[in-house]
Amino acid sequence: MTPEGSTGAKRAPLKPDPPAETSPDNRAVVAADAGLSEDAALALLRRPDLPADLLERLAKNSNVLKHGKVKLALVEHPKTPRHVSLPLVRQLYTFDLMQVALTPVVPADVKLAAEEALCNRMETISSGEKLTLAHRASGRVAGELLLDRDSRVMQTALQNARLTEALIVRALMRPEATAAFVEAVSHHGKWSLRREVRVALLRNEKTPMARAVELARGMPALQVKEILQGSRLPGNVKSCLLADVEKRATGKRPG
Repeated sequence: MTPEGSTGAKRAPLKPDPPAETSPDNRAVVAADAGLSEDAALALLRRPDLPADLLERLAKNSNVLKHGKVKLALVEHPKTPRHVSLPLVRQLYTFDLMQVALTPVVPADVKLAAEEALCNRMETISSGEKLTLAHRASGRVAGELLLDRDSRVMQTALQNARLTEALIVRALMRPEATAAFVEAVSHHGKWSLRREVRVALLRNEKTPMARAVELARGMPALQVKEILQGSRLPGNVKSCLLADVEKRATGKRPG
C-alpha cells in the first residue's frame, strides 16, 4: 500500500544542496560559466579572499558583466587587478561612481578614477543628480560643483562636509569661478575666516570691493601689498585697498 495521498508514482531523488564552501578550482569554473546568474556572481564577489585571476575570469564573463551591480562589486573588490577595475569605472552609473569614491577599501587610484569620471560627466548630469552629489559626494567632486552655474548646486556644495580649504582655494583661482560663488565664499561663516581663502579672495577679480576692504583690514599691511602684486582685482579696487593700507600705516605712527 502506498501512503495516504500518494499516487504511487516514483519520484526523482532530490538533489543535495550545494556545499557551502567551494574549492578554488570549482570557483574558477563557476566564474567562467556562461550561465552564471547575477546573484551567484555577487555572492562570489562578497568573498574577500578571491584571487586576482578568478576576478579577472569573472570580468570576462559577458553574461554577468552586463549587470551594473556586478560591475560595481568588481570595481570595489580590493583584489581586482587595475587593468580590470579602471576600465570598468567608466561604465558605472553616476551614483555608483560616488559610492566607489567614498568606499574605504577601494584603492586610492581607483577612487581617483571614479572622481575624474564624475567630474567629466558634469555637462550631462541633471540638476537633481548634481544636488545629490553636491551634498553627499567626495570633497573633490563637491569642489567641481562649486563652479556650477546653478546657485542651488553651488550653495549645497559649499556645505559639503568633505570639502577642504585647499579645494575652496583651487576653485577660487579658476577663471570659471562665478561671481555668485566668490561672493558666497567671501561671506561664508567658516571659509571666509581661513587665511588661504582670504588670500585667494583678494586675488580674485570678482570679489566685491566692500568685502575686499574688510578682508584686507584683517591682514598685516605688508602682506596685503604682496598679495595685491599678483592680484586680478580691478585697478580701482587695488588703489582703494592700497590707500586704506597707507592710511592704517600712517595712523599707527607716533605723534
